[in-house]
Amino acid sequence: MTALGWAQSWRIARRDLASGFRGLRLLFLCLFLGVATLAAIGSLTSAITGEIEERGQTILGGDIQIEMTQRELDAGERAELEKLGAFSETIRMRAMAQKVGATGDAPPAVLTELKGVDNAYPLYGALTLKNGTYAPLPADRILIGEALALRLSVKPGDQLRYGSADYTIADIIANEPDRVGEGFTLGPVAIVSMEGLRRSELIQPGSLFDAKYRIRLPAGADFAAVRKDLETRYDGKGWDIDDRSNAAPGTDRFINRMGQFLSLIGLTALIIAGIGVSNGVSSYLGLRRKTIATLKIIGAKSADIARIYLLQMGLVSAAAIVLGLIIGTLLPPMIVAVAGDVLPVSPQLRVYPLPLIIAAIYGALVAVIFTLPPLARAKVEPAAALLRSETAERRVRLDRTTWAMIGGALLGLLALILGTAEEPLFSASVIGATTLVLVLLWALGFGVKYLARKAGSPASPLVRMAVTNLYRPGAQTSALVVALGLSLTLFVTLAGIQTSLTAEIDQSVPKVAPNLFILDVPSGQDAALTDLVRGQEAKAELNIVPALRGTVVAVKGTRVADLGETADGAFLLRGERGVTYSAVLPEGSELTAGTWWAADYAGPPMVSLDAEQAALLDLTVGDMLTVSVLGREIEARIASLRKINWDTMGFNYVLVFTPNTFASAPHSLTATVTLPKGANAKNQEGAITRDLLKTYPAASVIAVDEVIGQVRTLLDQMAGAILAAASITILAGIAVLVGAIAASAQSRAYDSVVLKILGGTRRQILAVQAIEYALLAAALAAIALVLGMLAAWFVIVQIFEFGWAPDWSVVLSILAGGAVLTLSIGILGSLPLMAVRPAKALRTI
Repeated sequence: MTALGWAQSWRIARRDLASGFRGLRLLFLCLFLGVATLAAIGSLTSAITGEIEERGQTILGGDIQIEMTQRELDAGERAELEKLGAFSETIRMRAMAQKVGATGDAPPAVLTELKGVDNAYPLYGALTLKNGTYAPLPADRILIGEALALRLSVKPGDQLRYGSADYTIADIIANEPDRVGEGFTLGPVAIVSMEGLRRSELIQPGSLFDAKYRIRLPAGADFAAVRKDLETRYDGKGWDIDDRSNAAPGTDRFINRMGQFLSLIGLTALIIAGIGVSNGVSSYLGLRRKTIATLKIIGAKSADIARIYLLQMGLVSAAAIVLGLIIGTLLPPMIVAVAGDVLPVSPQLRVYPLPLIIAAIYGALVAVIFTLPPLARAKVEPAAALLRSETAERRVRLDRTTWAMIGGALLGLLALILGTAEEPLFSASVIGATTLVLVLLWALGFGVKYLARKAGSPASPLVRMAVTNLYRPGAQTSALVVALGLSLTLFVTLAGIQTSLTAEIDQSVPKVAPNLFILDVPSGQDAALTDLVRGQEAKAELNIVPALRGTVVAVKGTRVADLGETADGAFLLRGERGVTYSAVLPEGSELTAGTWWAADYAGPPMVSLDAEQAALLDLTVGDMLTVSVLGREIEARIASLRKINWDTMGFNYVLVFTPNTFASAPHSLTATVTLPKGANAKNQEGAITRDLLKTYPAASVIAVDEVIGQVRTLLDQMAGAILAAASITILAGIAVLVGAIAASAQSRAYDSVVLKILGGTRRQILAVQAIEYALLAAALAAIALVLGMLAAWFVIVQIFEFGWAPDWSVVLSILAGGAVLTLSIGILGSLPLMAVRPAKALRTI
C-alpha cells in the first residue's frame, strides 16, 4: 500500500471523527478553558492600559504636569511656564466638609479631597455634571461627588462649610476628567474655584497641599523634549514633572503587574490542563486502537497513522482555540459591566489582537507538547500489540523527530513567556515553580506505585485490591497523583491567600491601630492639641509629629537623574516623600546601625534612614543624602539606620532629620489619637472632631476604620481576581483527574466485570475505588499542605508584600473539603463502570 496523501488522510480522519467525538472532548475542554482565560485576562489588561495611554492628556490634565507640595510657583517660574502653551493651575488637599445646620445622626464632618481649579480647567476632556453644564465657579459655589452627597445627605442648594467659609452646592459631579491621574484618595471629591479655595483659609504656612500646573502644548510640539528641558532647567527645585505618556504611573504599574500575575495563573492552568489533554488523547487513541491496528494490517504506514490522527487533533484543537478566543474577547465587556467603578477607567470595548494572538500561540504550543507523545506511541506500536488486551502495560519509546518537535515547542513556549513578560525573572520563577511542582508530583506518583508494590498483602480483600490497583499494569497512578495533588495544593493555596488577606485587616490592624489621624494642625500647638483631646478622654494617647514633604535629589553626591536604573523597591527616589524631625527615636522604630543624636544637637544636618531603603540604594552610616524641602536643597549625613514597624499604622517616616534642620521652616503638625479599650469610641471620635474643627478649622481628621474599610475593599477585590483566575486552574486540575479516569476506563471496566462475574457487588466495587482514591488523598494531603502554603506565602509576602498570617483551622478545613470533593469526582467517574454489561465488555477486550 502506498503512502496516503493529505486528501485521503483527511477523508479517513473526518469519517473516523464523525463516528465518535467522545474521547476528544477532554482535549477540547482543556484547551478551551486555558485559551479563554488567557485571552480574557490579556484583553482586559490591554483595554485598561490602552485606555490610560489613549487618554493620557485627559488623565494627566495636560501634555506636561508640574507637581509640588506645600508651596506654589513664584511669579517668575509661572511666567516662564505660561510661555510654553495654555496653562492651568489646580490645588488639591484633604479637608473636612461639614453640612451647615446639620442635625440628627449626620456625621459631624467628612474627610474629602478638596480641589481648587482655575478658569482654564480642564485643558483636556470635560468636567461633566449630573444636572447641568460646567462653567467656571463663583467663589461661593461648590461641586461635590455623589459619594459626598450621600455621606452628608445633601443636594444642590444645600450648604457645606470648609474651614472658615460656607459654599452653596451648585451640582453633583458625574465625571472628573483627571480623576485617575490624581491617584489614591481617602475621601470623596469636592471642587471649588481657586478664589473659593483661598476664601476657606485652609492654605496656611506649612499646610499639606499638592499644587499641580498643567500645560497644553501647541500642536506638533515634542512633549518629551519639553519635559526633559524642564527637568534640566529646574533640577533641584523638587518638582515632580510628568508628561502625557506617563499619566498614571501608579495605576498603570499596578494594572500591568496584576495582569501579568493573573496571566501567569492562566498559563499555569493551561499547562496543567495539558496533562488532561495528554490523558484525553491517550483515552481517545485507546478507543481507536482496533481501528489503528486494522489500518496497519491493511498496509498503512506509521506516517499515515500520525497524519490521520494529527488532522483530527489539529481540528479539535483549532476549534477549542477559536472558541476560547471568541469567549475571551466577549468576557472583558461583561467584566467591565459587572465591575463598574472598581476599574480605574471604563475601557473601550474592542478587539485587541496582540493578547488574542499570544493566547492562540500558547494554546497551539501546549496542544503540540501534550498531544504528540501519545500520538507517537500509537503510530509506532505494532498492530499485534494494539489488538492485545487493553490491560497490558505497553512501553514505547518516542522517536527523535517527536522529541525534537516537543523540544522546539517547549523552547517556543518559554521564549513567548519571557519575551512578553514585563518582569522576565518573575515570570520564569513562577513557571519554574509550577514545573517543579508537576515534576515533584509526577515523581511522587512513581513513589506511590513503588511503595504500594512493597506494602505486602493487607488482610482486607477490598483494601488489598485497592492497593493492587495503584501499581497494576495500565494503572494511571502518576496521573492521578498529579491531578489530586494539584487540586489539593490549589485549594490550600487559595485558602492561605484568602485568610492572610483577611488577617491583614482583621487580626493585625485592630490590635495596634490608632482611632484617629489628625492633619494640618499649626506648628507650636502641641500642648493645646493634647489638652483639647484629653478634655474629651483623659486617657487618650497622642503621638504628635511635625510634617513636611521633600524630594531626594542626590545620593552620595550624585544627582538622582544621573543614577540610572535603581532597584524596584527604591520608592524613596520616586517623587515626594514625608519628612519629619525628632529629638528622640520615633515610636515603632529600632536602630540597626549608627547612633541617635543628642536632644540638644545643633550641628550640621543629619538624617536617620529606613534600613530597607538604605540597603536598596547601597547607603550606610556616614553617606550623604540631599533632599529638597520647600524648594531648598539640604545635604545631610546619614547618622543612623532604622527598622520601621509599618504595622503600627502610626506616622512612620523614612527620613527623620535633626530638629535644628527644619524647626524654623513653615510646617504643620500631624497626630495620632488612640482611645482606651472599652471607651465609646464612635461618640468620642465625633466629639474630638467637632472640638478640633472649632479650634483649628484648617485641620483634617481621618477615622481609621474608614481607611480600613477602603483597604478591605481593595484586598477583597484582589482576592476575588485571584480566586476567579485560580478557579480555572482548579478546573484544569479536575480535568486532569477526569482524564486520568478516562485513560484507565477500559481496564477498570474489565476489572469490574470480572469482579461481578466472581460475585462482587456494586458497593464492593465502588468501595475498592473509594479506598484507592482515599489512600492517594491521604498520602498527598501533607505534601499538598506544604506546597500550597509555600505558594500562598510567595503570593502574599513576595508579590503583594503583606504580612503572612494564615488561619490554619480554615486552611485544614478547606484541605479536608478539597479532598472530599476530589474523592467524590473520582467515585462519580467510576459510576459508569457499574453499568457496563459483561458480554459487551469482554467482547471489546
